[in-house]
Amino acid sequence: MDKFKEIRPVALGVVRRGNKILVSEGYDKIKEEVFYRCIGGGIEFKEESKEALKREFKEEIGIDITVGKFLGISENIFVFNGKQGHELILFYDVFIKDEDYRENYKILDEKGEPDAMWIDVDKFKNKELKIYPKEMLEYLD
Repeated sequence: MDKFKEIRPVALGVVRRGNKILVSEGYDKIKEEVFYRCIGGGIEFKEESKEALKREFKEEIGIDITVGKFLGISENIFVFNGKQGHELILFYDVFIKDEDYRENYKILDEKGEPDAMWIDVDKFKNKELKIYPKEMLEYLD
């Protein structure tokens, strides 16, 4: 699947710790924009969204998670690095065991993404920092 030519199903996990959420940092070279996104990724053919989320957390930060309740779905049509994209995103509460808690997590994929980190949700709500998709803000209350 070419994620810039087809509608891509995605699962993202909302991990909370106090007033902070776990996000990874992204950078759009064309817009020269730093943004943040919850951890997760594409749902593979014949894979349930909760299983995709477990797989993505294991692949990206090397931990097992518990997937909680379904929070909602968002249609995200966007431009990233000059390419048009279209996603259907399923959001879930996600829980990390206390023994797996870290201040930062090394992202283990080949894209060279920065570490995942905990950021106060108020920084997104007051638009100090950008979180994508913007509908993510609905799930931060």
